Amino acid sequence: MAARGWAWGLPSRAFSAAKTTVPLAHLADLPASLPSSHYTVTPPVQPWPRRLTARSLSRLLLRLPTPHLAVLAFRHALFHAAPPLPPSLPVFAAVLSRLPAADPALLPPVLSALRAANLPAFSDRSFLPLLRSLPPLPSLRLFLSLPSFNSHPSVRSFNALLHSLVSARRHRLAAALFRAAPTKLYITPNLVSCNILLKGLVGVGDLDAALKVLDEMPGLGIAPDVVTYTTVLGAYCGKGDLKGAQKLFDDIIASGRKPDVTMYTVLIDGYCQYRKLQDAARIMDEMEVAMVRPNEVTYSVVIEACCKEGKSAEACGLIREMLGAGYVPDTALGAKVVDVLCQDGKAEEAHQIWKWMMKKNVPPDNTVTSTLIYWLCKNGMIRDARNLFDELGRGFKPSLLTYNSLISGLCENEELQEAGRVWDDMVERGYEPNGMTYEALIKGFCVTGKPTEGAALFEEMVNRGCTPSKLLCQAIMHQEILKYRLGIPQQLYLQQWGKQLEDIHPSHCLTGLD
Repeated sequence: MAARGWAWGLPSRAFSAAKTTVPLAHLADLPASLPSSHYTVTPPVQPWPRRLTARSLSRLLLRLPTPHLAVLAFRHALFHAAPPLPPSLPVFAAVLSRLPAADPALLPPVLSALRAANLPAFSDRSFLPLLRSLPPLPSLRLFLSLPSFNSHPSVRSFNALLHSLVSARRHRLAAALFRAAPTKLYITPNLVSCNILLKGLVGVGDLDAALKVLDEMPGLGIAPDVVTYTTVLGAYCGKGDLKGAQKLFDDIIASGRKPDVTMYTVLIDGYCQYRKLQDAARIMDEMEVAMVRPNEVTYSVVIEACCKEGKSAEACGLIREMLGAGYVPDTALGAKVVDVLCQDGKAEEAHQIWKWMMKKNVPPDNTVTSTLIYWLCKNGMIRDARNLFDELGRGFKPSLLTYNSLISGLCENEELQEAGRVWDDMVERGYEPNGMTYEALIKGFCVTGKPTEGAALFEEMVNRGCTPSKLLCQAIMHQEILKYRLGIPQQLYLQQWGKQLEDIHPSHCLTGLD
């Protein structure tokens, strides 16, 4: 039976040069291209707004996790969406706000789209974050090109440009633009402009240039404010010119202005930095007369200076005054006060100050507690040291250093039984004894005439990999030689300590025994 041919008369082979006879007339009525509503491009982010408006897109751009995604969504909405979203001020403002921390390559396409959109009266406010964050030359180019976006530069955008230049330490360029602004840029600098430039000049130690700007301010109709004077005062103090700082301070008062606490504190800090505590105290007296209350920084500066100079009474009095004024010192400052009091033999007073600070919500600190425990034990105040340790342990986990301080203090006061209990508590809390722990107990056994227990503990120490210090070896040798001189047989020393000390470098054991 002959094979039946195809109805459309196709050639019998799959690959043929024969003309097709497939009817195509039914395609004649189709349009040459499909309207945009008949195809879509997948949005780069999901979920995409169901109804695309300037408001919905702006919100989307602001909440996307990365600037890159924000730019992709922006380009899709304006160029690939069906239908595309018309350019608008809120949309461009939103996408520009995402670009300061973005890859610099993302900026040119957005600026090109903004320029092409030719939006009317686009505020320079949207460019401020960009002007601050860009490097100096790109920031300057963007500032000069603002008119091409129908955005007129103002003193706001000028200050943002100054900030970029000062942050990059381009102070000469910043100063040149500052002086050229009225005639070349038709912008009059304001107080913020002056303070930005002053801060930059002071930051590089150019006090002369800063003073020149300060002298030019009245000619621009700008009155210096507290920030201005504080910046220049800090520059004087930073260079050690305390006479210049004091003269400027006196001139401020003579002009009828009232310095605030920040200005007083800057001058006080300058005197403290150069160890002129008498002058610092004089300025604090002037503050009191002017009815300006010291703040937390003022107290901290003077207290720290007193601690450095070893003036424990003054430091203690000031920290009491600080606490009474409602300011809570940080732990570091409290530690310095405690340390200077203890060094001055006032461990009990230091303990009272620290307890008061903890009542004022200063967090517990193992370093401070360890210091206090050491000095309390050194002054024979064992009960106070143990109570302090117990108070710390109620709401705060003591450190190994704190345990070692208490064990060492107890051993020095021959409280070996109590030291053993603290040792057991330390091990129960998961701490492994270290070399300091072992040495404290071994010295305690030496002091109390128990070489057998000391030798056993010394052997355990070495077996655990803790290397004895030179001082420990010397203490052992000293105690045993002393006992030998008092009539204890030398054989006892050889049996109890000899084997352990043989494995240690001889210089650890023999130095200082002659």
